[in-house]
Amino acid sequence: MLKVIKLYRIAFVACLFMSDLAGASGEVLGTWVTYKSGDDTVKAFLTIPEGKGPFPGLIVIHEWWGLNEWIQKTAKELSGRGYVALAVDLYRGEAATSPEVAHELMRGLPEDRAVRDLKAAYSYLRSRPELVNSKVGSLGWCMGGGYSLAAALNIPSLGAAIVCYGRLVTEKSEIEKISCPVMGIFGDQDRGIPPSSVKDFEKAASSLGKKVDVIIYPNVGHAFMNPNNRKGYSELIAKEAWGRIFGFLDVNLKASR
Repeated sequence: MLKVIKLYRIAFVACLFMSDLAGASGEVLGTWVTYKSGDDTVKAFLTIPEGKGPFPGLIVIHEWWGLNEWIQKTAKELSGRGYVALAVDLYRGEAATSPEVAHELMRGLPEDRAVRDLKAAYSYLRSRPELVNSKVGSLGWCMGGGYSLAAALNIPSLGAAIVCYGRLVTEKSEIEKISCPVMGIFGDQDRGIPPSSVKDFEKAASSLGKKVDVIIYPNVGHAFMNPNNRKGYSELIAKEAWGRIFGFLDVNLKASR
């Protein structure tokens, strides 16, 4: 169901869902792990909640900047909310601090290799003793948002997928492959992912009976959830979006464990 959020409701809803992204427990520690993706050995940043599991898992997919400190911090905060988070490194150790380099890295990323890495990340999480048959979902922003949708298209047993202002598909033959609930988070000022394309995706997915929950926030553009985006970050709307994300994840990954 497509939602265009009214601005005057955002402050209330943000407080209703959460006061902060971080969980109530202490700081979660992260560790670097390796696993096989085809013939390659890949590296990822793993964070595990405190306490006794089993826990659901999340594949965390970075923006075009790469697996930087914000993604690692977010993975820790996701584990603070009760998820085993695996932040994948699609760039294989490279990262960007300028848009020019980020653009080069994104354009140089082979899509088939990225999808293979996501499948490997899913298999790795499912093999972790902390999960024990729990569900695994995906969450990404920008480029990673598009790959979160790619995970839903290519991993039939994925439990849920969240696309934060990422590339969408509208071909029904592709959307037909989706077998899990999908949440989309977008801004109405995003010039790269305009509202018209979001509505086209929602319409096509709904016509095929897919479970989609698409939200378009007013007066924000691309990357409005990233605090490093000094010109475009919106703390208030980001908190509201996080509240909806956690509600969606809890229903689809935790409720049926």
